[in-house]
Amino acid sequence: MAVPSDSGVTGILHAAQAGDREAAARLLPLVYGELRKLAQHKLARLPPGQTLQATALVHEAYLRLLGKPDLKLEDRRHFFFVAARAMRDILVEQARKKAGPKRGGDRRRVQLTETIALEEPFGDDVLALNEAVRELERQDPLKGRIVDLRYFAGMNMQETADVLGLSERTIHRHWRFIKAWLKSQLEKSS
Repeated sequence: MAVPSDSGVTGILHAAQAGDREAAARLLPLVYGELRKLAQHKLARLPPGQTLQATALVHEAYLRLLGKPDLKLEDRRHFFFVAARAMRDILVEQARKKAGPKRGGDRRRVQLTETIALEEPFGDDVLALNEAVRELERQDPLKGRIVDLRYFAGMNMQETADVLGLSERTIHRHWRFIKAWLKSQLEKSS
């Protein structure tokens, strides 16, 4: 997934934040394809049973971004980082709702017959991962951003490096640490 070239995205972001409604309308077509790829990538990694579709995730994230009048987006890189974070928040909120008792979140998989089974609720892994990432962010905000971009936004090493303004080698080094750290945290919580 390539982050779109600036091609006016930064200027349009600044105009939209200044209240130009036409700028906000021009922004969506420029970034929609990439936002949809981010959403599809993230949804493809979730367990079966989730009901959110990529289009809905993109629209909800985009509305959240534009609905925050105090949000200051510096450039297209910052925009995609914040969009990835918004998508993560939406998925975590959905997982929390599904894990709640009202939606059967307190139920566990029970084999009734060979062919019929109650499905285990989606979300346990997303919630545990979110808690681990939040702890990582408290310890090292840069590593938290890398997780957002690599795991939640589906960016490769080079794209992540470009967005964060770091070398690809630095991202590889951080990613090795992050994977080991998250693995140990998730094993503790299970």
